[in-house]
Amino acid sequence: MKLLHFADAHIDMANYGRHDPQTGLPLRVLDFLKSLDTIVETAISERVDLVIFAGDAYKDRTPAPTFQREWGKRIVRLSQAKIPTILLVGNHDVSPSIGRAHAIQEFDTLAVPFVHVIASPRLLTAEQLGLPVQVIGLPWVSRSGVMAALDVDADKACIEIESTLTELVQRYIQQADPSLPLILTAHASVQGASYGAERMVMLGADVVLPGSLVKDPRFDYVALGHIHKAQNLNEDGHPPVIYPGSIERVDFGEAHDDKFFIVAEVQKGKTDVQWRKLEGVRPFIEAWARLESPENITAQLKAALPGPKKLKDAIVKLTVDYPRDYEKLIDEAELRRYTAECFEFHLIKRPQIEARIRLPQNETIATLTPLELLDLYWKSNHLDSAEAEALNALAKEIVEADTGEQGSRETGNAEHE
Repeated sequence: MKLLHFADAHIDMANYGRHDPQTGLPLRVLDFLKSLDTIVETAISERVDLVIFAGDAYKDRTPAPTFQREWGKRIVRLSQAKIPTILLVGNHDVSPSIGRAHAIQEFDTLAVPFVHVIASPRLLTAEQLGLPVQVIGLPWVSRSGVMAALDVDADKACIEIESTLTELVQRYIQQADPSLPLILTAHASVQGASYGAERMVMLGADVVLPGSLVKDPRFDYVALGHIHKAQNLNEDGHPPVIYPGSIERVDFGEAHDDKFFIVAEVQKGKTDVQWRKLEGVRPFIEAWARLESPENITAQLKAALPGPKKLKDAIVKLTVDYPRDYEKLIDEAELRRYTAECFEFHLIKRPQIEARIRLPQNETIATLTPLELLDLYWKSNHLDSAEAEALNALAKEIVEADTGEQGSRETGNAEHE
């Protein structure tokens, strides 16, 4: 059986860029929709048997109708192609308010053909799917919801959830037909997974599934969502336990991450996985500069950035640390001309605040010699160590000469008396 697995679409991430004049949609939303279109086209053109979306269609639990329309267009295409499609409810899809509909509720409400929405743990049988495969679905479970329902603290809530989910999964495995492939799909964190920077867009606290639960060899594929970093948690074993990651870069924390979806050939006891890299994903470039000299500051900042070809159509952030008195020397207009081909350019200026040097508790200014006070002065002004050493040596000569002259005058006065 041929399976396509993807997750964490977040199609309404419009945190950068302008709007497209033709569609009225934010250009960043079009980036996410482009990746989603690639996934849908692949499912249809390669005639996959099953599509599993492992949660988080949006970043907002109450998406705007325009974004719901764009998501709906793509899912309806899968329905029209008669491809069974599982939509798992993720943490960004579910409202924290009891009784409120989740963000992909309409597919359930309208009973869209071939689309199965999993909003609570369940086992989908071969008869329900119309395929020789079974799927256990675990949507996002809110720790805060369990705390409120059971009146327990956070630690006990986690234990209750993990224990209950483990028992449920074991029960579903017992109910499943052992002669058919069995798939687990979950929107959750799993013990041992590597997190990317998606913590910035995650809502709520994580319940962590045990690694032993998802690596149960009775599964033939485990389709995960929630963590944006692509990874297989069971690289050398069966079943594959896969986070495909998000379908587009969400922020600078994912600047170096490639984006994927999965096409897998699933059999009982054996699964072949193909990682399909999404091409044309918008580049994120993060650069840093520290200004040590007031000479040629614009050239220094340009040197911290890649060339114009790499900057073109990228989302770029340049963070600059500098002494506060360099502020007027930074030519922001020239930098924006240099980065004009960027999709968006952010200049983060961080003037250094000179810290006052604190004396040890057992010392006061009165207890320090002039030379010790002078040395503290050089340090507070961040003077070059070689220059400070030369000035200290000169100051020492002056102080010693002055002390010597004063001692001679005192001796002469005593002899005269």
